[in-house]
Amino acid sequence: MPTYVYKFQTKIGVQTAELESESLEAATAFLKKQKITPISVKEKPKDILAFLGGGQPTPKDIVVFVRQFATMINAGLPLVQCLDILGSQGTNKVFNRTIMDIKSRIEQGDTFADSLRRHPLVFDHLFCNMVEAGEIGGILDVILLRLASYIEKAMALKGKVKSALVYPVAIMVIAVTVVTFLLVFIIPQFATMFNDMGGMKLPAVTLSVIWLSDALIHNWIAFAGTPVALYFAISKYNKTEKGKFVIDSLLLKLPVVGILIQKISVAKFSRTMGTLISSGVPIIEGLGITSKTAGNKVIEKAVSDIIEDIKQGKGLGEPLRSQGVFPPMVVQMIEVGEQSGALDTMLNKIADFYDQEVDDQVDALTSLLEPILMVFLAIVVGYVVIAMYMPIFKMGAGAA
Repeated sequence: MPTYVYKFQTKIGVQTAELESESLEAATAFLKKQKITPISVKEKPKDILAFLGGGQPTPKDIVVFVRQFATMINAGLPLVQCLDILGSQGTNKVFNRTIMDIKSRIEQGDTFADSLRRHPLVFDHLFCNMVEAGEIGGILDVILLRLASYIEKAMALKGKVKSALVYPVAIMVIAVTVVTFLLVFIIPQFATMFNDMGGMKLPAVTLSVIWLSDALIHNWIAFAGTPVALYFAISKYNKTEKGKFVIDSLLLKLPVVGILIQKISVAKFSRTMGTLISSGVPIIEGLGITSKTAGNKVIEKAVSDIIEDIKQGKGLGEPLRSQGVFPPMVVQMIEVGEQSGALDTMLNKIADFYDQEVDDQVDALTSLLEPILMVFLAIVVGYVVIAMYMPIFKMGAGAA
């Protein structure tokens, strides 16, 4: 999202400020909504510091910032002084500029939450709404610590899933590389040798491998381009609302993988909702924010649909059950949490349970995938090798 620099007239003269927005038109519309009449609005030139200083801040950068910020607030330091200290000591220059911009806006009279909302690429809706609740309730330090814990647990869950994908992806890359090498460099030599023998009838297995080798060598653009084109077509379709919903629906129906995706989404929903409710964010507003963090369009739609039921006075449990995407145990625990007045505690317990479930299932899948992928690699390479040596074995048997 580009940054726009705008100038506007105030009682003390012309002021300059920055705004992140999708387009120049969107930036101008936002300023009008804020009752600001800009003198000029221009896109900010790209800064070389973005390349030298690490680019956009990572979740780890944000966690360190939030924890240090909470400690300073708890110690009684003024908000502006905290931001001034934190904005001058970080290693990420882009993040430092962001913090200093937030400090400048607070000095101009904006609230902390509104200042954060000027940087949606760094601080999402959940972050800003929780900070706003902390400002209103006078418990900003407590909210910041909850945010840090939430981000750390979200990072751990994401990291666990990513690490589980490394091994199978590595095996597939090795398999494709080995087979491509055999087909391009080794098989043609065998094919030439068989042709020189003349009149020899080759087995169907051998002919299939030679045909595949010829096709790959003479039509490598099609072999390489088809997967790439398919990837881009799916990616483009996945960027549309309908496409994303269809693909996410199919993923949820996959055996084993679908259950894992559901557990990850339930863990995200429970953790986010529990954190928001415990921070004082209203349940309807919390559901609106949570729906966007589920990571699956089917579950996002289900959460969005229950908002209308909540507005009509229904509890959270009954609408969730009617959607049919949440496990019965989750719905029952939420109903118990509502009845006992400890919904936030119950949601966090659900999140902890499903985090562990995801860990266990990922470990089980990893253990299962290792032998399966090794057998797959052995079968593919073995098929090619046997196909080439089968005619030689037949020749040897005939000579004997």
